[in-house]
Amino acid sequence: MRFVSWNVNGLRACLGKGFYESVGALDADAICLQEIKLKPEQFTNEMAGYEVTLNSAEKPGYSGTAMFTRVKPLSITKGIGIPEHDTEGRVITAEYKSFYLVCCYTPNSQDGLKRLSYLMRWEDDFRAYLMALDKTKPVILCGDLNVAHNEIDLKNPDTNHMNAGFSDEEREKMTRLLSSGFTDSFRCLYPDVTGAYSWWSYRMRARERNAGWRIDYFIVSNRLRPYIKQARIHSDIMGSDHCPVSLDIDIPEEV
Repeated sequence: MRFVSWNVNGLRACLGKGFYESVGALDADAICLQEIKLKPEQFTNEMAGYEVTLNSAEKPGYSGTAMFTRVKPLSITKGIGIPEHDTEGRVITAEYKSFYLVCCYTPNSQDGLKRLSYLMRWEDDFRAYLMALDKTKPVILCGDLNVAHNEIDLKNPDTNHMNAGFSDEEREKMTRLLSSGFTDSFRCLYPDVTGAYSWWSYRMRARERNAGWRIDYFIVSNRLRPYIKQARIHSDIMGSDHCPVSLDIDIPEEV
């Protein structure tokens, strides 16, 4: 199966920049989007062969996630069941026979780490949510997780230390998630590859210079690790300040 994840930074804007052509060419079984910034009534699905689920934020023009599925899930859940976290449309979970697919848009800790204390609560609660799912069947987590885990995952680690997305606290939460039974699929295949980024600032010609961050992930339960076939960062696809990332994985009937 092939899965794609993309922070579109406003789905309506991305639709005008070749969205359907770009994701259609990737030929995915499921497409997960973050930061859709719209309400359901503002979107008409024109993706032939896919059903779409939207989880919009209560605040207009903010956050939100979407999932396009070619294979119908057994069930779909929005949020993680904690009211404090479920007003911003940040999580969609699709249950399949042998796995869960979770689309996530992690909160940003913001300039000056103003939202860091909230983010720490989110990280603990979201990790507990994933671990509970993992007890039932393995998990494929994807999305903009808003953290560059290690220095290799951003262009300028020294000058960005303790900035949003590269604070010690945020990086430690990612370490703890991975140590709780999960694998970063890209680093599993490419542990030493440098210059592999999925987000670039709109300022200072950052994308042109490839001065970016890898903050978009496919993370899988450890027992799915042997079935990972490929993990890609599609930096040639435009339309957002992020690019799509994808995972090819052959999941057996029973894991």
